[in-house]
Amino acid sequence: MTKIRKPLFDKCAEYTRNYEVQQAGLYPYFRPIQESEGPVVMMEGRQVVMAGSNNYLGLTAHPKVKEAARQALEKYGTSCSGSRFLTGTIDLHINLENKLAKFMGKESALLFSTGFQAGQGVIFPMVGRKDYILSDRDNHASIQAGNMLAASLGTQVIRYKHNDVADLEKQLSKLPEDAGKFVVTDGVFSTFGTVANLDGISEVAKKYGAALLVDDAHGFGVMGPDGKGSPFHFGVQDDTDLIVCTFSKTLASLGGFVAGDEQVINYLKHKSPALIFSASPTPASVAAADAALDILIEQPELPQKVSANAQFIREGLRAIGFNVPEGQTAIVPVFIGSDEETFLFWRRLYDEGVFVNAFISPATPPGMQMLRTSYMATHEQSHLEFILDKFEKVGKQIGYLKG
Repeated sequence: MTKIRKPLFDKCAEYTRNYEVQQAGLYPYFRPIQESEGPVVMMEGRQVVMAGSNNYLGLTAHPKVKEAARQALEKYGTSCSGSRFLTGTIDLHINLENKLAKFMGKESALLFSTGFQAGQGVIFPMVGRKDYILSDRDNHASIQAGNMLAASLGTQVIRYKHNDVADLEKQLSKLPEDAGKFVVTDGVFSTFGTVANLDGISEVAKKYGAALLVDDAHGFGVMGPDGKGSPFHFGVQDDTDLIVCTFSKTLASLGGFVAGDEQVINYLKHKSPALIFSASPTPASVAAADAALDILIEQPELPQKVSANAQFIREGLRAIGFNVPEGQTAIVPVFIGSDEETFLFWRRLYDEGVFVNAFISPATPPGMQMLRTSYMATHEQSHLEFILDKFEKVGKQIGYLKG
C-alpha cells in the first residue's frame, strides 16, 4: 500500500535530533525508574542517587502518604468519573480545599487535576478584551499557555523583563488607570531556581491597582515560614491575590490548587474551562496530597532541611570549581557550556551512579546549557558527599575541571 504524504507531518520526519543523541548513547530523557524510595532509585537494574527530582520533602514514599492513597482507593475507587462541576466532587476535594485555604491564610481554595491546569485555568477566565496581563518573560509554560489563550480572545499580554521590577512599573504606568491589570509571575523560576522579587513586584502591582498572581510550584514547601512559600518569605502574602501551586512537588501527588478570596474562587469554579471540562483529581491523589500537607504542618523543619541540603551542594560544587550561581531554593544549576558537553557530562554522571537533569538550548540561553540538580529533605549526608565526589571525578575526566 502506497503511503500518502501528509505535509502536516513533514516537520516530524525532519526532527532527528533525539535519534542522533540516542545513537551516541547520551540521551538523558524518558529514562524509566523501576523503583523509587526518594533519594535512591532503581534504573536499568542498578541503584542511582537521585539529584534531579522535584520530590522536595521526600514524601512520595512516606508510609502515611501511601496509606492515605491506599485507603482512598479502597473507599472511592480509581476515579471520580466526572468533572468537579458535575459528578466528580467528593468530600476529599472539599476537605483538602478547606485545609489548603487555612494553611495559606486565604478565604478559599480550588483544586485542579494538574498543576499545569491550575496555572492555565486561573489566568484565562480572569481576563477579557479590555484587560492586560503583565507576565514575566521566564514564566512557566502553564502561564504562557494561559496567556496565549487569553490573547486569542483579545487580552493584551505584555511580557516584562525577567524579574525586573522597574520594567514592570514602566509597563504598568503606560496602561489606562481604570483597566483590568493582572500581574503574573512564578515565585521560584524552575530552570535556574531564581526567586522572584515579590516585595517589589507586589508593591508596584498595588500602586497601579493590578491583581497579583504567584505560581509557587517550586517555592511552596521549601521557602517561607513553615514552608508556606515565596509570598510568605517576603511577607507579602496578603498583597498576593492568588497563589497557584502544584501537588507534584512538595505534596507528593498529582494535581494543583489556587487559593484566594472566596468571590474570586467562586467565579473560577463556574468560569474556568480547565476545571469544568476536565475529570476531577482522583481520590488517591487527593488523599496523598492531604496526607503530605499534614506532614508538612506537623514537621515544619522539613523545608529547612531541603534548604540546608541544597546549600551544602551549592557551596561544595563552587568550592570544587563549578560555575554555580547563588541561590536559596532546592534547585542548584551547574552551568556546563554546549549541548554536547552537557550531554556527555550527564552520561558520565549517570554511569557513576548520579542522576541529574540536562537542560540545553532553547530551554536555556546559548552558552548556559546546564545540569539542573535539585534536592530533598530525605537526602542524607552520604548521598550529598557522593554527588559532590562524582561531580568532581567526571569534571576532571572530561576536562571541565583542571588539575
